[in-house]
Amino acid sequence: MKNSQKLKFFNDPIYGFIAIPNALLFDLIAEPYFQRLRRISQMGLSYLVYPGAHHTRFHHALGCMHLMQQAIQVLRLKGIEITGEEENGLYCAILLHDIGHGPFSHAMEHSIVEGTSHEHISLMFMQALNDKFNGSLTVAIAILKGQYPKPFLNQLVSSQLDMDRLDYLKRDSFYTGVAEGNINAERLITMLNVVDDKLVVQEKGIYSVEKFLMARRFMYWQVYLHKTGIVAEQLLIRTLKRAKELVLTGQNLICSDALLFFLERKIDKDNFNRSVLDIFAKLDDVDILAALKAWQDHSDFVLSRLCRMIIERHLLKIKLKDKPIEEIRSKSYRERFMEKHNLTPHEAGYFVFTGTIENQAYNQDIQNINILRKNGKLIDVAKASDQLNLKALSKKVVKHYICYPKGSVQ
Repeated sequence: MKNSQKLKFFNDPIYGFIAIPNALLFDLIAEPYFQRLRRISQMGLSYLVYPGAHHTRFHHALGCMHLMQQAIQVLRLKGIEITGEEENGLYCAILLHDIGHGPFSHAMEHSIVEGTSHEHISLMFMQALNDKFNGSLTVAIAILKGQYPKPFLNQLVSSQLDMDRLDYLKRDSFYTGVAEGNINAERLITMLNVVDDKLVVQEKGIYSVEKFLMARRFMYWQVYLHKTGIVAEQLLIRTLKRAKELVLTGQNLICSDALLFFLERKIDKDNFNRSVLDIFAKLDDVDILAALKAWQDHSDFVLSRLCRMIIERHLLKIKLKDKPIEEIRSKSYRERFMEKHNLTPHEAGYFVFTGTIENQAYNQDIQNINILRKNGKLIDVAKASDQLNLKALSKKVVKHYICYPKGSVQ
């Protein structure tokens, strides 16, 4: 290891050159667990809406690490003590915070792995790496769990104004071409400070925070909760559920060994152990795309039709409403589709379904963003802002949707 020529920089389209702080970070990036993130899309199937959105979790993790370097430098210049051990812990925590994401980022959490969040799997990966690296990630794990004595360290990694959100808004805006999401991450970081071990923003940075929150709202409605993206993700989730259903009834499906392992078993938080983790680490977008291509010719109508919908981008129609969808409406769509294709109600339910989406750009009740006024007092950004719409951003907006086949072509 001492004789190897270690890469010092990555060339990033957002920030330019990103430096790797030390040998430990380099070795973590070189780990197969982390290299897998090159094959995990940051935005799932959003490229079906925004063709440029093919960037990966690997890009995002490196960008977060870069912003963390800037934040540490800014806070130290303002007299905030961050030890070398804490600095290293912050780098490791932010680099690995998303390492537990499965193929297409969120689809696995709602289909073939039950009740196990990517945050939980990320911690499992970090604990496995901590064993391999002789306890070098102990501080990082404590920071990520919120158990480290200095709360502001956790806030830099996971809060309503953390390096994760700063990077993904700027990065996703860049790759989708949605200009409304572009934020000035450097300006926001420059305005950070710490009071009573809590992260705050200096008063002159309030307009940057307002723009950040507005950008987050725009990105959720225009990108993350785009109705076509919702349909695509729901179809993928239902495809994996149908595949699992068929495998458990004894049918053979062509897919990778890693994917077959999860299709054949009920995997949840209770039995997601280290050996399961190693198999999970072999899963990426390639497994799912290869399976979709193979399954589109399967004899099961439901599985083959779902796969073709995704592969050919012939998606379901979706309508958004402010009020819950009436059951009589979904029942009508379901019965028409059942009759046309001779399906059971259960099978038709894969193609006609309802759901809800939520958007809350700012939550005043969870790790709120405090503004540090010139007189030394702290005030919540929603109260400090002279923008009336910032208070509106604090309210949760819930919309209801119904998905169903388009006309006679389906």
